[in-house]
Amino acid sequence: MKPQLIDKIHPMEAKFFRFLKIVGVGFKARAESEGRLLYLKLGYSHEVELSVPPAVRVFCFKPNVICCTGIDKYRVHQFAASVRSCKPPEVYKGKGIMYIDEVIKKKQGKKSK
Repeated sequence: MKPQLIDKIHPMEAKFFRFLKIVGVGFKARAESEGRLLYLKLGYSHEVELSVPPAVRVFCFKPNVICCTGIDKYRVHQFAASVRSCKPPEVYKGKGIMYIDEVIKKKQGKKSK
């Protein structure tokens, strides 16, 4: 096949990726309707529903790993940041949504006398 025909068949070539990791007991994610909706269970009384922008696709490999992918680097990173802002990682236990390559520096907490 010619390269022009391949581009017409597969218009959504994933060039940019952003992986997110969910840490916490009972925290889960699932993607529905071909990567157009993302549902997050983050310990709130309700599920958080996020609609994915047109240039971005979302996949959940495991219930705690989210992959944001697309052809526009800015939109992929912007959507990954909006997902992370739903539950940013806390500094005492490390629970929340973080990037795969992110390192959370934990605080010590209270000391007993």
